[in-house]
Amino acid sequence: MKFADLHLHTVFSDGTYTPRELINLAGDLDIAIVAVTDHDTVEGIAPTIEAAKDKDIEVIPAIELTAEHQGREIHILGYFIEYGNKTLIKELAVLKENRLERLSKMLHKLKEMNVDIKAEQVLKISGAGTVGRLHLARTLVAEGFVNSIYEAFGKYIGEHSPAYVCGFRFNPAEAIKLIRDYGGIAVLAHPYILKKDDLISLFVEQGLRGLEAYYPEHSKAMTRHYKDLADKYGLLVTGGSDCHGSAKAEAQLGSIKLPIDFVEKLRQEKEKDK
Repeated sequence: MKFADLHLHTVFSDGTYTPRELINLAGDLDIAIVAVTDHDTVEGIAPTIEAAKDKDIEVIPAIELTAEHQGREIHILGYFIEYGNKTLIKELAVLKENRLERLSKMLHKLKEMNVDIKAEQVLKISGAGTVGRLHLARTLVAEGFVNSIYEAFGKYIGEHSPAYVCGFRFNPAEAIKLIRDYGGIAVLAHPYILKKDDLISLFVEQGLRGLEAYYPEHSKAMTRHYKDLADKYGLLVTGGSDCHGSAKAEAQLGSIKLPIDFVEKLRQEKEKDK
């Protein structure tokens, strides 16, 4: 039986695996289909497709867009997105700048707490990737301000923590529209983070077409709950590990192995748009 992992990050956002490393590991784990879902960028897709050419692995072009709703982060996955579209790439470049502005605001808050981290230190870790909180958390660990990434989020930069900043460019409706405008299928990532299921019906009205029910931090009961919600709203069900490599040790590639049938339903949904 073949399996898929539909939520993976590379060094082009806040993962630690290069496209080649990601594909090699997927091959070792007998995963036949992967989706590269880097945060607010499609730059890692082509290199991953190239790395998979000598392997029997399909790479689904995808993205994870970050949106904001009433001060809350919402992550929308977009599958089969037209990653080579030049207009899309220009729109995503604005999001990269937005993330740099957000980093500056978080660093200012940290400095007020006598935690002096320079942007250059964070950008050295992020490299060419879209900079995010995970890069900042790794910097806080490297500079000795905390002992773990978990502590960095809990003490400083997690939602409701003192140095957290939301401030993203899109609301969920705009993120869903962007995905749909460029041929993608919009799916709500890790819905347990919402803690507010009535938002899902709102997102469905705005064009959402799936829920990520299978996720490492979802209990069996939560998975059943989100599958039931997907049935209720006529949504697709997806799943993935949200692998970031060594940056998130608890979410490793293959920790979620989705049967290929789920991918075929995504593909059929894509065909309806043609």
